[in-house]
Amino acid sequence: MSTMYAALLRGINVSGHRRVPMAELRALLGELGHEDVATHLQSGNAVFRSASDDESALAAGLERAVEERFGFPVDCLVRSGAYLAGVAEACPFPAAGLEGRQLHVTYFDRAVDATRFASLDADSFRPEEFRLGDRALYLYAPDGLGRSKLAVALGKPAVTRGLIATSRNWNTVAKLVEMTRG
Repeated sequence: MSTMYAALLRGINVSGHRRVPMAELRALLGELGHEDVATHLQSGNAVFRSASDDESALAAGLERAVEERFGFPVDCLVRSGAYLAGVAEACPFPAAGLEGRQLHVTYFDRAVDATRFASLDADSFRPEEFRLGDRALYLYAPDGLGRSKLAVALGKPAVTRGLIATSRNWNTVAKLVEMTRG
């Protein structure tokens, strides 16, 4: 039996740096033995089918292959379609009533304890809000991520130290769920 996964590559194709063309990423995933490979946008979103049930091993293999092919390290998270659907279903904000740019999910490489965020005075960032989920953080930023003071605070090293994290807007979250269903 095989599983559909999404690979979330962190920090590629940003302002012309750390270029990973999506056609080459698709080819690379195929060379790694994965099937039904597709990409979404230019920002490091790929889906694929694999017989493996080890997300960490899949991510490590992709990280090694990307570094060998492109010459720079890239953090990568691999998550099953079922996990992605669960994260979307568990969203504590009214996603259907929001624009995709107003809602983001940050995926983490492991479970994150709420004490990591205890130093943030969440009320001082209102109407922006965040909530923790299963290896994920939901961020509601009504004016978008580019203007979000809460996003800046959440990204500080004191909060993120030791974590691999990568964020996607709600449109991308929904599209990856859709792509991993089939």
